[in-house]
Amino acid sequence: MFKGNSFVRFSIALALVLVNIYLLSRVSFIFQPLVTMVTVITVPMMLSVFFYYLLRPLVNYMEKLKYLNRTLSILLIYIVAVMLGVAFIVGLWPSLREQLVNLVENAPNLLHSLSLQLQQLEQNGAIQALFPNGSTPLSQVTEYVNKGFTFVTNYVSGFISLISSFAIILFTFPIILFYMLKQDRLFGRRLINIAPKRFQKDSREVVLEIDQALSGFIVGRVLVNLALGVLMYIGFLFIGLPYALLLTVVAVIMNFVPFIGAIVSSIPIVIMGLVVSPSVALWSLVIILVSQQIQDNLVAPYVFGKQLDIHPLTTIILVLGAGDLGGIIAILIIIPVYMIVKIVLVRIYQMFFKEKWQNA
Repeated sequence: MFKGNSFVRFSIALALVLVNIYLLSRVSFIFQPLVTMVTVITVPMMLSVFFYYLLRPLVNYMEKLKYLNRTLSILLIYIVAVMLGVAFIVGLWPSLREQLVNLVENAPNLLHSLSLQLQQLEQNGAIQALFPNGSTPLSQVTEYVNKGFTFVTNYVSGFISLISSFAIILFTFPIILFYMLKQDRLFGRRLINIAPKRFQKDSREVVLEIDQALSGFIVGRVLVNLALGVLMYIGFLFIGLPYALLLTVVAVIMNFVPFIGAIVSSIPIVIMGLVVSPSVALWSLVIILVSQQIQDNLVAPYVFGKQLDIHPLTTIILVLGAGDLGGIIAILIIIPVYMIVKIVLVRIYQMFFKEKWQNA
């Protein structure tokens, strides 16, 4: 009936899709338990995938030695991880905790020192020349920092729910991770078997390419962030920045958030430097910029090679869009998701459209 009119067929299909979306939205309460379940397992699954790609090379290496089977290799890694966790709690955590407690207790004095530094800057002739009407952005900094401390203080009770959520994650993700490491690539093989026989070769190549891309991205991101942390910490110690260890740990963790993390983590570092003096604030900013340039131009190209072929503008658009739609979780997974979708779409184009369009 509509054989000769593709536009009509497309319009009918689009209308049917929209009608289905509308009907599903009217009965969304039916899917609420499913949404809740997905929300609960999202973070454990993310952690499991993250550590799966970090630990899989080690498990494979231990299995090749033939002294241990795969299960015993994983259990041995778990034992070592527990020992490292205990060493962290005994060795590094007291110093971090001391700096954190001291920072909270010393907040009023830090705010007072910051106000004095900002007042001296406002009296600087160059600043007054830039803002002749007497209203400078510096006068707002103390107010914003004070609001930040107040916000943290008022929501300390929220740590209770955080701890309970962390307990759930702590007990679920090691189990998921264990089975992922034990049944290595089983999910990928099942995806390949689902595909029709004439597409299994291409499916195998796509699954392998996705696996290599995710592995390179996750392992590379960890190495790059550790290198950034070492560079920043050495620089902060050299200029005498207060709470250098705590600020470096926060910066390394925040740097896992693409684009936004590096900017957000730089703000408290520069403010803490300004508490000491404008020169320390300036040097802390220089250290951040130099460390990130070394990370982006020397370390990252060596670690990633050509695996992370994503334009910076694309990264910014993806992160901003994901943050608006899904919050911090969406921001964390948007780059890997983009890499997977790109690999699949490129292969579909090569299989079904490339030759046809080039010969048209």
